[in-house]
Amino acid sequence: MNLPIAEIAGNITSAFGLLGAAIGVGLIGLKAAEAVGRNPGASGKVLVQAIIGMALAEGLGILALFLAK
Repeated sequence: MNLPIAEIAGNITSAFGLLGAAIGVGLIGLKAAEAVGRNPGASGKVLVQAIIGMALAEGLGILALFLAK
C-alpha cells in the first residue's frame, strides 16, 4: 500500500535533484561561454572541460531521479 504523501515527497525530492543539475549545467555553459569570450584561443580546452563538467552534473541529476523514487 503506497501512501500518497510518500509519492509526493519522492517526486519533490527528484525535482530538487534535477533542478540542481539543470542549474549546474546552465552555470557551466555560462562560464564556458564567458571564458571563450575572454580567450578565444583556448576554446578547445574550455569546450572539453565544459562537456566533462556537464556530463557529471547530468549524471548526478539522473542519480537523484532514480534514488528518490
